[in-house]
Amino acid sequence: MDLAMTLPTMLPHGRAEVLEWSRGIDDGPWSSLAVPERITYRNHALVPQLAAAAALTERVRLWTTIIVLPAHPATQVAKDMASIDVLCNGRLTVGIGVGGREHDYRAVGAPFTNRWQHMDDQVAQMRRVWAGEPPFEGADPMGPPPVQAGGPPLVAGVLGPKALARAAQWAIGVDDASTIFAVDEAILAGAVARIRAAWKTAGRTDAPHVSASLWYALGDGATPRLQTYAADYMRIFGEPVAEQSAAMVRCDSADALRESVALAEAAGCDELFLVPTTADVTELDRTRDALGV
Repeated sequence: MDLAMTLPTMLPHGRAEVLEWSRGIDDGPWSSLAVPERITYRNHALVPQLAAAAALTERVRLWTTIIVLPAHPATQVAKDMASIDVLCNGRLTVGIGVGGREHDYRAVGAPFTNRWQHMDDQVAQMRRVWAGEPPFEGADPMGPPPVQAGGPPLVAGVLGPKALARAAQWAIGVDDASTIFAVDEAILAGAVARIRAAWKTAGRTDAPHVSASLWYALGDGATPRLQTYAADYMRIFGEPVAEQSAAMVRCDSADALRESVALAEAAGCDELFLVPTTADVTELDRTRDALGV
């Protein structure tokens, strides 16, 4: 199983942290660097943060985890991601999903209804853009051409059986959300089995790439920091959900991190994205020390 790292996008930070985290992640041993998205939150916007990471790294693969695709015009996302693919010389994987926060849609004037069908249609539209087709008759093609043939690979942030069946038509894999609070081997193994079954049902001969993300904290004050992060992030769904989320997070020590990684690997996960709950770059050193990497 590959171990990947997420930028502290959801936390207040500035230029210095972007430089330190991007270069620190690229130094290794991480397989990928991820940038998540929320719209109605205090975080940095995904595209400029991803562009900065593209310019500051040479080795790691870049991921979006995930773009709330139906909240954006597909042609703009296609152009943005093609630009990132050029800036990083073909190291981009694009994770997309529909999200679950109506506020994100309202903030940008996008409809919250029919999100799944809209995303399917957008995927087809993005691929047409990446293939060099004009967005409408008489228009010029939308460049730049991506480095990766056919455009960056797409990963689906989906859960249910219908969504998995849709994803099996166009994605190279699935980013599973069941591990964000804590890794439960049985739950994750069940998700891996369902994803693989969806691929088989769709007649796919390639194995799906299964990834997952985990909030964690190490060092002094790790437990309250992790709990505060979870509560703040989930407060959009109400105070009871925020309190419940704070009680559910578990990965707040070196031992817990090692156990979580082992459980994810045993469950069949291909890549685990660690999500730091501090913008202090010394968390990278603590993480490497905890995992012995």
